[in-house]
Amino acid sequence: MPSRQEICDYVAELFSGCRFQDHSNNGLQVEGKDEVNRIAFAVDACQRVFTQAAAGKFDLLVVHHGMSWGGGIKMVSSYHAERLKTLLCHGISLLAYHLPLDAHPEFGNNAVLADLLGLEQREPFFPYDGDTIGFCGQLPAAQAPAELCALLEKELGGRCLTLPASGNPPIRRLGIVSGGGGSAIEYCQQQHLDCLLTGEIGHQHVHYAWELGITVIAAGHYATETTGIKALQKKIAAAFPVECEFLDCPTGL
Repeated sequence: MPSRQEICDYVAELFSGCRFQDHSNNGLQVEGKDEVNRIAFAVDACQRVFTQAAAGKFDLLVVHHGMSWGGGIKMVSSYHAERLKTLLCHGISLLAYHLPLDAHPEFGNNAVLADLLGLEQREPFFPYDGDTIGFCGQLPAAQAPAELCALLEKELGGRCLTLPASGNPPIRRLGIVSGGGGSAIEYCQQQHLDCLLTGEIGHQHVHYAWELGITVIAAGHYATETTGIKALQKKIAAAFPVECEFLDCPTGL
């Protein structure tokens, strides 16, 4: 049975090449049991996931969106207290990786989405907090926005919002930024891309896309960020003799 520290060290080494100035406190955020037999994986550190992890008798929970950001939790009260109580009372450790899991070139959210679409001539795309976070490239063949949406909805399980450029042109070159990637729209124009695939965008981004002639496909913040954590689960399951399970807790966004 591996130790918590062995697994944390292994994951830290996987992400050692990332250079983000990340306000997320990546790494071990809550310390639980020393030995690990069962590992749960999820997108978000939230009470619904913690309750599932406790019921499943998991020793370690690995997430994309952790509990501690920037200066960390200021007061342990209200929902913060309930979340910590659930983890600590059941000896569950919490391990979180945010931007590194978006950007990893093999099993990050954006790399897995690029693999799903068969993206060719792939290049790093969209500088963010000291490193590039996404990928851009060319589809094997031009596709209508509706075709691309149908594929994404089938593979990711969410619903896509499509904002087509004027004339609803086909998509050949696109950029990928999972989660909330609306600020990458201008970079799409600079890179002569037809489309941005992201999770969600803000109200103001709709006008940027229309005015710059960029089609936007918003396939869901949650849905686009299940990809990396599931790929990391496979890496850890292959490296350690532990039971691994993904805890699905969609937000509808």
